[in-house]
Amino acid sequence: MEECLEPCFNIVLVAPEIPQNTGTIGRLCVCTDASLHLIRPLGFSLDEAHVRRAGLDYWPYLNLNVYENWDDFLERAQPGRMIFCSTKTERSLYDYRFQEGDWLVFGNEGHGLPVEFYERYRDQLFTIPMPGIHCRSHNLANSAAIALYEGLRQTRFSVR
Repeated sequence: MEECLEPCFNIVLVAPEIPQNTGTIGRLCVCTDASLHLIRPLGFSLDEAHVRRAGLDYWPYLNLNVYENWDDFLERAQPGRMIFCSTKTERSLYDYRFQEGDWLVFGNEGHGLPVEFYERYRDQLFTIPMPGIHCRSHNLANSAAIALYEGLRQTRFSVR
């Protein structure tokens, strides 16, 4: 994989609740040269064994940033293009044209994105198509992997 000077992508988790998901996403970020941004409140301590176990020995290499709330994130991170992944839209993730440096935003496992985001960012909402009829959503870590690898496929893994 070619080296990026800046993170090729940014994963943003808004108030994540399950430490194993965050650990797995942290490992995903290290493996793909992405940065992980966590927006408090967190449903766990970052010192928790479940986070470290899921992140394995990759955790020290993670470009991790933690913010007190959404406004703190916007002020300090100054994100560029943001895509919000949600089941509450009809627009397919596969219709989004990724660019390196994009910010992929995910809500938490129990409630998704904050309610006000659905209006505020409605033009930036995309969903992962799910043809199965017996499931509401993918696991958060799986969703992050699907979206991130679609971004990588479109930008870095294409034949040029």
